Order: sequence, then C-alpha cells, then structure tokens
Amino acid sequence: MPVIASALTLFLALVLAIAAAHKLAERTRLAAATAGLLRLAPAIAAPVTMAAAAVEFAAALALFFPASRVAGALLAALVWAGYGAALIAARRRGDGGLDCGCDFGRRRSGIGRFAIARPLALALAALALIPLSPAGGGGIDVQSVFAALAFVALLFAAGEIAHLPATRRSAAR
Repeated sequence: MPVIASALTLFLALVLAIAAAHKLAERTRLAAATAGLLRLAPAIAAPVTMAAAAVEFAAALALFFPASRVAGALLAALVWAGYGAALIAARRRGDGGLDCGCDFGRRRSGIGRFAIARPLALALAALALIPLSPAGGGGIDVQSVFAALAFVALLFAAGEIAHLPATRRSAAR
C-alpha cells in the first residue's frame, strides 16, 4: 500500500478510535451534547451517543483490514457527514452556543466554523481513501504510523488554534 494511503488509513482510524473513547470517557457531557444537537430527550441521547461510539469503533476497526477497508471508509464518511449536518442544523436553528462535544474540554465559543469544517473534511478524507486502497490490501509501515500520529497531533492543534480568541486591531493604528 502506498505510504499516503497507509498513513491516511491509520490517521482516520485513530481519529475514529479517539472519538469513540472520548464518548465512553465523558458519557454525561457528550450525552448532553447529543441531546442538544439532535434535540433528543436525555434518556434517549445517552444510548444514541453510545451507539455512535460503537459505530466509530467499528469503522476504525474495519479500516485496519484490507477486506473491509472500503466499508470502513464509507461508514466513517457517513458518521462524519451526519455529524457535520447536525452541527450545521443546530447553528442554523440558533443553537450555535451549544457544547457540541467536538473537543475534549467544554468550549465557550460553541459551534464555530472549524467545528463544522472538521467533520466534513474528515468525511472527504475517508471518501478519498476509497480509490487509494488497493484491492489486495497492503501493509502498514513505520513511516505511515509516524505520519498518522503527526496528522492527529496537527488536527488537535488546529482545534486549539481555532478556539483562540480573535485579536482586534486598534482603530488608532
């Protein structure tokens, strides 16, 4: 498997696995986020959140095996596109101040452009993986592991940068 496809596969699988683990670690907060985003009762939002974690984990696992890689990529793309659509819908109906559960910590800024762009970009990356995946599979090399870890770190860093307060230029300048 080319290094690009291998690194992209690992990157997407890591993001999915981290998202699933995040839902398990912060069940209460993320069930409340799910309730707000989808306008669900809290009693329904908790199992929906756990189901989302299970789907994310299944997609991550499917990406590791050549025979199921395309299905995993499609499942990942559906999950992220659905999440992006839920964020867009919440922002359009005036719920943009909600904690979307997008980050490890609760953000005061609510649903911003980065929060919406991130899952949509990840969905596109998952779809881009499909033609890159060879039918016969392929191995994972050390370079791909480090590249995937670097991209995960960059994704988290971009999230932190996106939440920095905007600076205002003084009118006197």
